[in-house]
Amino acid sequence: MNLNTAGLAPKSNRRWLTAAAELFSSMRFAISLLTLLSIASIIGTVLKQNEPMTNYVNQFGPFWFEVFDKLSLYAVYSAWWFLLILAFLVLSTSLCITRNAPKMIKDMRSWRENVREQSLRNFHHRVEWVASQPRTAMAQNLAAQIQANGYKVKVIEKGEASLIAAKQGAANKWGYIFAHSAIVIICIGGLLDSDLPIRLQQWAYGKTPFVGNGIIAQIPEQHRLGLGNPTFRGNTLIPEGASSNTAIIPRQNGVLIQELPFTLKLNKFIIEYYSTGMPKLFASEVVVTDHASGKQFPAVIKVNQPLIYKGLAVYQSSFEDGGSKLKLDAYAMKGGKAAPFSLAGEVGGSTPLKNANGDELTIEWSGFRPFNVENMAQAGTDARAVNLEKPLNKQLMEGLNRQLGSAAKSDSTKDLKNVGPSVQYKLRDKTGQAREYHNYMLPVMADGANVFLTGMRESPSEPFRYLRIPADENNSVEEWMRIRSAIMNPELREEAARRYAQRAFAATSQNEALRAQLQQSALKGLSIFAGNENEAGFVAVSRFLEKLPPAEQENAADIFIKILNGSLWDLWQAARERDGLKALNPDEKNTRFLQTSINAVADAFFYGAPVYLQLKEFEEVKASVLQVTRSPGKNIVYFGCLLLVLGIFAMFYIRERRLWIWVKSDGENSSHALMALSTQRKTLDFEKEFEALKAQLSGAAQPDSNVAAHEQVKK
Repeated sequence: MNLNTAGLAPKSNRRWLTAAAELFSSMRFAISLLTLLSIASIIGTVLKQNEPMTNYVNQFGPFWFEVFDKLSLYAVYSAWWFLLILAFLVLSTSLCITRNAPKMIKDMRSWRENVREQSLRNFHHRVEWVASQPRTAMAQNLAAQIQANGYKVKVIEKGEASLIAAKQGAANKWGYIFAHSAIVIICIGGLLDSDLPIRLQQWAYGKTPFVGNGIIAQIPEQHRLGLGNPTFRGNTLIPEGASSNTAIIPRQNGVLIQELPFTLKLNKFIIEYYSTGMPKLFASEVVVTDHASGKQFPAVIKVNQPLIYKGLAVYQSSFEDGGSKLKLDAYAMKGGKAAPFSLAGEVGGSTPLKNANGDELTIEWSGFRPFNVENMAQAGTDARAVNLEKPLNKQLMEGLNRQLGSAAKSDSTKDLKNVGPSVQYKLRDKTGQAREYHNYMLPVMADGANVFLTGMRESPSEPFRYLRIPADENNSVEEWMRIRSAIMNPELREEAARRYAQRAFAATSQNEALRAQLQQSALKGLSIFAGNENEAGFVAVSRFLEKLPPAEQENAADIFIKILNGSLWDLWQAARERDGLKALNPDEKNTRFLQTSINAVADAFFYGAPVYLQLKEFEEVKASVLQVTRSPGKNIVYFGCLLLVLGIFAMFYIRERRLWIWVKSDGENSSHALMALSTQRKTLDFEKEFEALKAQLSGAAQPDSNVAAHEQVKK
């Protein structure tokens, strides 16, 4: 049977109705819709869905954000055009099944017994032979042999001849019916689980998303969905010891509050870790209270082990901070002040802060993590500030080499370790501009040195850039802060320049002029390195050297760096003496610490924060994020997937074969047989089957001489 890819053509005087019916029921229309759905699904997979709109603005910029927003690409699977394509696909595929399924079922039942002898001679796979048996006996014998090969057989008398009609693999047609029905069933299940019911409630009952902040219990009724909502997918965040009886459904311009028929109380949130520090278990110990009956029972919700109750599924989605209490030391990053002052904060809250100029700032505590698993084998490449000692082109080539090349020969190794707690916060000024910071509580080993990592980024779309502050013998930042504040102190700079010059030249009348000149050079170098609001550190040094004649720059740079390093050592010792500490020996350990500190002071110019916050104490409060869903179409989709598997299996692995044998008398005790075999897909297995049937059915009988001559001519 040949399937017609054209659509229905109802008889009507209205040409547009006939054209529309033909289009909607045609296979080309269904394939086009499937292609569009595939493209939309690819977009929905590549582009993160239902993210906060600010994330998309930062990622794509204002222009493309508006373009993508008009196309509803931020919520593809709930976009009106996606649901419309889905509905038309259901309609088109249903019409295709309606048109072709009856024909297929009729063809499966049919024996195709109206064939003629001459039509069988036109088949490619045919054979004729003569046997010394009467026609009736030969027909019965052949029918039995064919039936023994798994065929269904029917013998039809055609006057002076007998026709044996046989078929096998007719269930192949069910593959088409199952596969196309599966598309319809899966699409219907998808429509039932879409947000179409929520849209209908918004349109019919005036439900609107809630915008802003507020207590959930005080949110007005027009922003709430009742218990009868047939389908939804929302999240609820529950801190330890707290409870929730609602779920938050994110919408493009706000949120809707979904009422739940029960209350979930989180007793404990459990995280278990592997020896490397990687998490291996997330679980929530909850108590469920039924609103209707008052029944209470405990439950444990794990990843891939949801709680199913009253037609709702509660999944372990993720976890957040539930408002951990933080205590920090704040160090000034501008001016000559080194002593810290104490700060307290709560994750999710904010703390006011004034900088050195008296401007009011706000610290917004956005996150706290008690564990951070990092790849310490790449600590020198992933978590670092700009290395000003290495040429920029060399840094660029090293970065490209890490990203390119054969994956099979990657030289990157993994050394996963837990580097301890970290705090994340935003520092917002009075104009609303904010920078985000990420500070680790404990020092980590990077490039052979113990350093505190503090990251900064100006927008959420950027990665953090980390400043390395060297840890002293007490695993604190106090020594580095002492060096930084000393560099910013003009009086200490003068004292350091004097000490350096005195150390370089003995106190004699002959060396007085040289010592004074060296003192002025050292003071100038320290002042240039201390910088101003526009530039400081090695950037300021390079700008100064660029003003010299090109021929003198290399020698001048060597002398300048030697004087700067020497005077910085004396500056450090002067600062320690001021604080009542003993001087240090200029050994390798102290020299390396000073060099690392100088690099950090230079990079601190790009840090962009008036204070550095170091976490000292914390009281962790965990919160579990649970996803609550009602999916009436889930079982329908599962059933559709089962039909799809059966349909594909039937279409690919069940081969339909039709066999006919025309038997007629060839004398009193002999008969002539003409066999023809057909299939929809000609394969090597089919060729082998034909040869086997030909040998089996013809037996020792000689093939007809006319047929043999004809086949010889073809060869």
